[in-house]
Amino acid sequence: MPIFIWSAETRKGETRKGELDGADEAAIRAQLRRQGYKSISVKKKPKDLLEYLPFLKQKVKEKDVVIFARIFATMINAGLPLIQCLDLLGKQEQNKTFSKMIGAIKEDIEGGSTLTDALRKYPDVFDDLFVNLVAAGESGGILDVILQRLSGYMEKAMKLKSKVKGAMTYPASVLVISIGVVAVLLLKVIPVFQTMFEGMGSALPGPTQFLVDASQFAQHYFLYVGAGLVALFFGFKRYYKTEQGKLVVDALILKSPVFGPLLKKVAVAKFTRTLSTMMSSGVPIMEGLGIVSRTAGNKIIENALVKTRQSIGEGKTIAEPLMEANIFPAMVVQMIAVGEATGALDTMLTKIADFYDDEVDAAVGAMTALLEPFMMVFLGGVVGGMIIAMYLPIFQMAAAAG
Repeated sequence: MPIFIWSAETRKGETRKGELDGADEAAIRAQLRRQGYKSISVKKKPKDLLEYLPFLKQKVKEKDVVIFARIFATMINAGLPLIQCLDLLGKQEQNKTFSKMIGAIKEDIEGGSTLTDALRKYPDVFDDLFVNLVAAGESGGILDVILQRLSGYMEKAMKLKSKVKGAMTYPASVLVISIGVVAVLLLKVIPVFQTMFEGMGSALPGPTQFLVDASQFAQHYFLYVGAGLVALFFGFKRYYKTEQGKLVVDALILKSPVFGPLLKKVAVAKFTRTLSTMMSSGVPIMEGLGIVSRTAGNKIIENALVKTRQSIGEGKTIAEPLMEANIFPAMVVQMIAVGEATGALDTMLTKIADFYDDEVDAAVGAMTALLEPFMMVFLGGVVGGMIIAMYLPIFQMAAAAG
């Protein structure tokens, strides 16, 4: 419903202002009169400029959804009606985009829609996992419990993601700094030395001549190199969007010596925690595996989970196809087999997820400890090597004069 800005006088002559949503101006005036206001002025609120420029809209972050789910669960548990919960959540939400979204969800429910169907309209914010768990909560009458589980799951998933991002940030930042320093040296510093060397009248040492040639190449072809790197980046993105590209790149990532083992542990933690959350919330295992496979984030792992789902449909256990895929560690597969045999698969999956969360912590710590000295030596070696190469002719002249 549209929003109207109103101003009015109370019976005591005091001026009041505010905003109300309603079907039309007449409905707002009638509502205000019932509240005892007079001399009422009502105008339709103008649209936000951001509505015409979608790329400037505030993005709904994962953290916003986590807070929404946790507060929503608390309100429902306290006995508040669903509509009232959404009304309060929409008004207190600081993210304007998310606030409008919650308001639209409330209107859909007022129009007879279920919460699940209303959430399904926003797949960029509420993914398959969120929507399916809410559906299970609605049908089972345990929506507050489900939302509490969802917020807990999402918080742990965010922590896992931040750990991996933290591990990737340091080497990436050092690499960018190295490229920047080398570019400045090639484009600004070495040309100064080159002018000085031209007056010497003697042949330059091999390393120095190489840097001078590299500097001249960079000065003449800098824009072409930059354009080539940009084209390579977008070409890679386009290739990765293809089925074959995802298979090739994701396979190489899992086989990489440093990041591969870490990403496998992240995949295990994500897979087991997601499936555990869905099973404990009453989502059928076949449906759960379908959702888990779509949110795997790696094509190789996704294919393995799809095959697992197909094998279960043929009467096999979960452990058998996972063992055949040879992606997850044998210990994980054996623990899953034990969970199946004892009828406590969701509990066993949670234990595996907790264990691999700790494993990811340890792997990130070890990788950071390994990469820090390596990257510092790399940066120092590149910059130091270039500086030494530029001073070699001066050292040679000093030795000849001595």
